[in-house]
Amino acid sequence: MKILETTIPDIILIEPKVFGDQRGFFLETYQQERYRDAGIDLPFVQDNQSRSARGVLRGLHFQLNFPQGKLVQVASGEIFDVAVDIRFGSPTFGKWFGTVLSDVNHRQMYIPPGFAHGFCVLSEAADFLYKCTEYYHPEDEGGVAWDDPDIDIGWPAITPLLSAKDRQNPRLKDLPREKLPEYERS
Repeated sequence: MKILETTIPDIILIEPKVFGDQRGFFLETYQQERYRDAGIDLPFVQDNQSRSARGVLRGLHFQLNFPQGKLVQVASGEIFDVAVDIRFGSPTFGKWFGTVLSDVNHRQMYIPPGFAHGFCVLSEAADFLYKCTEYYHPEDEGGVAWDDPDIDIGWPAITPLLSAKDRQNPRLKDLPREKLPEYERS
């Protein structure tokens, strides 16, 4: 596998080795030793899958008391995937990184705990897979507005389809400090 640079050092973009021929392809989607060597060393405790239609935007979501690291990928279709650093005191606080993940490029992105995450579907539909380092706790979920002008994400959709909950997410600057994870220097 190949590790690609991102504009936020804590986010890891992975290009797995794909072995293909006229019959199809094979790739490893996770191998503990290789991923640990790449800097992904938290244990995964939950796998999730979602399917969304073109134009659906999910996010930006995070958990505060039970922060999740996520290893994300697309099984079918294409998305624009985004992570925003919401760790108070981080040198990249409020900055975002986005990339296209698809069933053609097979790329994965690791988003560490302390980041808000979201994606927008570019294809007719997309199946999105993600491994999490913490269980989902609905009572602990928070969100940041997808269109926060201070973050200024370059979303490919101008009028995305949003859930009622995601339409209510506040701007990052309006979240009280105690509602944000603290940056831990390593």
